[in-house]
Amino acid sequence: MEQHQLAGRIRAFRKLKGYTQSELSEKLGVSVSILGAVERGTRKPEPRLVRSIAEALGIRHEELQGKM
Repeated sequence: MEQHQLAGRIRAFRKLKGYTQSELSEKLGVSVSILGAVERGTRKPEPRLVRSIAEALGIRHEELQGKM
């Protein structure tokens, strides 16, 4: 999946679930700046972080990556 598409899906699911960047980054144990860069598409997340984001949002990582 293209990095910007993944970034947009992360942001959309985060907002849909009602989390701020600060709240989600705290759940993930990463800084707000890292999460912000991932959501802007300027930082490619490691697969482990993608799985952690999906888990924190209560969705499957396939959903987050658009593979349903």
